[in-house]
Amino acid sequence: MTRKTLGLDESLHNYLLTVSLREPDILSQLRQETAQLPMAQMQIAPEQGQFMALLVQLIGAKKTLEVGVFTGYSSLVVALALPEDGHLIACDVSADYTSIAQRYWQTAGVAQKIDLKLAPALDTLDQLLAQGEGETFDFAFIDADKSNYTNYYERCLQLLRPGGLMVVDNVLWSGRVADLEVQDNRTNAIRAFNRHVHQDSRVALSLIPLADGLTLVRKL
Repeated sequence: MTRKTLGLDESLHNYLLTVSLREPDILSQLRQETAQLPMAQMQIAPEQGQFMALLVQLIGAKKTLEVGVFTGYSSLVVALALPEDGHLIACDVSADYTSIAQRYWQTAGVAQKIDLKLAPALDTLDQLLAQGEGETFDFAFIDADKSNYTNYYERCLQLLRPGGLMVVDNVLWSGRVADLEVQDNRTNAIRAFNRHVHQDSRVALSLIPLADGLTLVRKL
């Protein structure tokens, strides 16, 4: 028994996957292809993806948003969890990486659910707000450039309906956020973001040590 969160060594992590992970073949294939890329570490863990799919289903999400697509694992997870009339707006700036994502969305039969916006995400989010889309989204996932985390958070919070859920990735940053000797810009941006959310009375939150750390935010 313990009163604090367990650290996972390799054997315990493998056990977790053995008794929990139910990864569809299409997601496994995408993960294997992505693993061959130079920036493979940007992909989310499969157990994180499964958790996100469960969240989407639990809240009955239909209208969803993603900031940061990479090769499309997280967007494919969400799209597969959405009902047939569900919709995902996916924001990214890389045509190369998202071309891989689009291929898998098509193969999985969910491409019609996903609207890819190849533009700076802040531009897309501001455009959605200008079009009157505020408080209409059920779910948002943020996993993009860390310097803009607080900006993404503020836009997504405006776009979420009351009771909507936001999930933000990499908030533990491989433990670097707790090491005061680490003072690079990205680490400091995540520290600032974590403090910002912790002090935000507009939301209920929980930071969980899944994968690289996930903050779950429910708009009040």
